Amino acid sequence: MGKSTRPQGGARAGRDKLEALRKEQQAKERRTRLALITSVLTVIVLIGGIVAFTIYRDVSGRPTLDAVKTYTVTRDHTTDPVTYAQSPPVGGNHNPTWLNCGVYTAPVKNENAVHSLEHGAVWVTYRPDLPAADVAKLVASVPDTYMVVSPYEGLDAPVVASAWGVQLKLTGVGDQRLAEFIKQYRNGPQTPEPGASCTGGTDGTSTGGATDAPPPSMSPSPSPTASQ
Repeated sequence: MGKSTRPQGGARAGRDKLEALRKEQQAKERRTRLALITSVLTVIVLIGGIVAFTIYRDVSGRPTLDAVKTYTVTRDHTTDPVTYAQSPPVGGNHNPTWLNCGVYTAPVKNENAVHSLEHGAVWVTYRPDLPAADVAKLVASVPDTYMVVSPYEGLDAPVVASAWGVQLKLTGVGDQRLAEFIKQYRNGPQTPEPGASCTGGTDGTSTGGATDAPPPSMSPSPSPTASQ
């Protein structure tokens, strides 16, 4: 009687089935890994897109300072009256005594205010006929150190922001470029003596000396030791 081959055929069938199951399992694992990788890449792309959009929105929504004008100015001390090329001046020869930083209700002397610009202050001037509510809003919107705020006759814009060597004409007290100007130029890189004293000088106005003028209402700026 001949030898039966059925067990051998059954063994081969079993091995084939196991091989098929193994390949199916490998294919399933590959699909799972591919799906996971695709999901992770999708999340990364979405996060990158959100970050890029946020940066773009912040940058595009930020007021630009393209309208800032830059000037080359001298910086010698003089006790004589000075005729400045800009109005208000943004630098130039100036009085040896700086103007104390603060808020003034009357015009201040150019020669003293320019010295404050040399020390890093931003000088915000406004038309004398600006409504009181607008003046209050303007004062509330600026920092309380290294700032001079005062009315100024003859402005060709409602509000003008000046720092050493730079100036920006503003459309009014609500112009968002003012905050950006202050951020960039108050004790900014263009300042000859950043951080020098903005107190201990004079409170004099254009109509009198220091004894005639009320003290500025803004909190005084720090008075680090620095050259004048």
